[in-house]
Amino acid sequence: MPEKSPRAGIRVLIVSPCFGAYGGMEAFVCALAAELRKHPEIETTLCFKKTKIFQTDSLLENTAAATGVQVEFVERASRRLAGLIRKADVVHCQNPSIDVALLARLFRKPLVLTIHNYRKPVGMLRGLLREAAFKLADRRWYNSEFVWKTWEPGKKIPTSDRLPLFSNLPEGVVPVAERKGFVFLSRWIANKGLDVLVDAYARARLDRTAWPLILMGDGPLRPEIEEKIRREKITGIEIKGRVDEATRNSAIRHARWLVAPPNTNEDLGLTPIEARHVGVPCIITRDGGLTEAGGRHALICTPGSVEELCTLLETAAAMGDQEYAALSEATRRELLESMVPMSVYPGHYKRLLAGS
Repeated sequence: MPEKSPRAGIRVLIVSPCFGAYGGMEAFVCALAAELRKHPEIETTLCFKKTKIFQTDSLLENTAAATGVQVEFVERASRRLAGLIRKADVVHCQNPSIDVALLARLFRKPLVLTIHNYRKPVGMLRGLLREAAFKLADRRWYNSEFVWKTWEPGKKIPTSDRLPLFSNLPEGVVPVAERKGFVFLSRWIANKGLDVLVDAYARARLDRTAWPLILMGDGPLRPEIEEKIRREKITGIEIKGRVDEATRNSAIRHARWLVAPPNTNEDLGLTPIEARHVGVPCIITRDGGLTEAGGRHALICTPGSVEELCTLLETAAAMGDQEYAALSEATRRELLESMVPMSVYPGHYKRLLAGS
């Protein structure tokens, strides 16, 4: 009997650790899965590997289902995970994961790592396992130069690269005359700089009607922040809390400036990229990969400095329309020229298979 011709397609397994909530990493893998579905030669499976404290989130489930690819929720080091890896041609894992790395090596599958987080100190055993998973990968892709340098502080590994994770960015540039004030969007937790921003805004000498501050997001600091605003009678602040994607994107487009003032070694910072995509320049802190996200035209201050951030808010408010419009166009153009689209991933997978 004649031999069967080899299968022309590529089976890609995207694996992501998951707490159950829909966050930045989940947004990236869902966007990547949706992009791969456009390529008929690629068969994609999206696999969420449950953490110890996993809790089901309907937003994540619905978003994953909307990609149109096969979606799996599996336990760590499980038989189901092993079966998915054995079936795949390429395994694309998010961050070093020892069970995925060992199973990929066992079944002789090329392993790609997208590393989203900077290298933090961990316990000895966990560190050894993380290092082993890192070394077992065939390719390592980083979301920022900052993250890359923490993992490869000396000479960079030839099979490593930086692939920014741009996904689901807002569209539509609003005319300058229709923009107003500042917008902040983040999880309301320590070190994201919200408390510093509220203090800086309270001290800033500006017209609070013309320059409102819109706060979006939620988290454990919300009661404390709301009480501070009431107690100190700070006017001009509007708290929107958690909002849907349409409301979120509209608020970003209609703001004059996005403010992102963390003090936490930010891995990259998605919100400045989202803002710049619609021509909204950023006020940021010199924190981790945030300077890459904010671009060369951002206004930058020291993390945790109320005084410096206050000065930048006043500088932004005093900027004339002509200067602001030029800055808006420049920061958007800089981003568009540096963007790497999702469509590059199929080529990377094919080159990896061709060389393996």
